[in-house]
Amino acid sequence: MKRRQRLSRSRDFDAVYRKGRSVSTRFLVLYSFPREELDDVAAEDARLGIAISRKVGGAVVRNRLKRRLRATFGELHEHVPPGRDYVLIVRPGLADALEAQEPRWLAERVAEVFRLAAGAGREARG
Repeated sequence: MKRRQRLSRSRDFDAVYRKGRSVSTRFLVLYSFPREELDDVAAEDARLGIAISRKVGGAVVRNRLKRRLRATFGELHEHVPPGRDYVLIVRPGLADALEAQEPRWLAERVAEVFRLAAGAGREARG
């Protein structure tokens, strides 16, 4: 995942939380929001922000999860609609569940929440 595909500013996170739509699964919550300003070529890319509470685990656990989620988003990036900002929130229990699963399991959970978000977006428009 490239740096320009990340949400990093607090105001970007706030905009997605306030104006975006959310979908959730057992371990993940995804907020999505169509970006309005397209100021450069990179703006066409989907951007992802990751929020992980301390309830999920210590700093090592949270940072490891962030790295794995960014890598997973990089793999799925071509299937994610461009021009949108996303905030992926990790719920407690994901780190423990991930330890007991095979590596592909996390990618399936992330793909699932993005599919739900794509379906919710179509329902809102149609």
